[in-house]
Amino acid sequence: MRIIATLPLLALAACKPPPTDAGLDREMPASEPTYASEPLPSPDTEGAMWAQSSEADRIIYGVPGQPALVSLTCVDRDGQSDLLRITRISPADENAEALLAMVGNGSIGRLEVDATKIGSQTVWQGQAPAADTVWEPLSGPRQITLTVPGAGMVTLNPSDAPSAFVDECRGIAPPVPPATGPTPEPEPEPPEDPA
Repeated sequence: MRIIATLPLLALAACKPPPTDAGLDREMPASEPTYASEPLPSPDTEGAMWAQSSEADRIIYGVPGQPALVSLTCVDRDGQSDLLRITRISPADENAEALLAMVGNGSIGRLEVDATKIGSQTVWQGQAPAADTVWEPLSGPRQITLTVPGAGMVTLNPSDAPSAFVDECRGIAPPVPPATGPTPEPEPEPPEDPA
């Protein structure tokens, strides 16, 4: 009985050819597709520190004696509010775009970065107004992590340097420490010489 019930289905299936993938090769692109470079490992930041760059209004982060990993630059825009530019000094694919994430000091900041040609290198670079909250992870003395997909995670060791740099770029004067104890009296002026 089952054989008789399946005969009409077999006859119907014989009318149509089975599916095929023979036509797929006509839709394939003629050239090889371009893919992103292999992801880079996170750099070792043991002993890394912030230092003043040879360029004005710029600080760099890295292990002494080795190439810098990150830089911060305060960019003046002709009297308008200043910009803060961050550069992740790591190879970037031409025309690539990514989202840089900073986590630290109780804050998270995300900034769009582009592959930017600097000299003979193409590195990750982005900028935002210095007053933007994206920079809040840098506003404190604790450890910060900075990540760009494909360029690894950079651990920024605890330091007051990035916080002071951001404040300076924002035009915020460093706070004056409160006075402790009684205010010292000024020294008396020396008596005039009678001669």
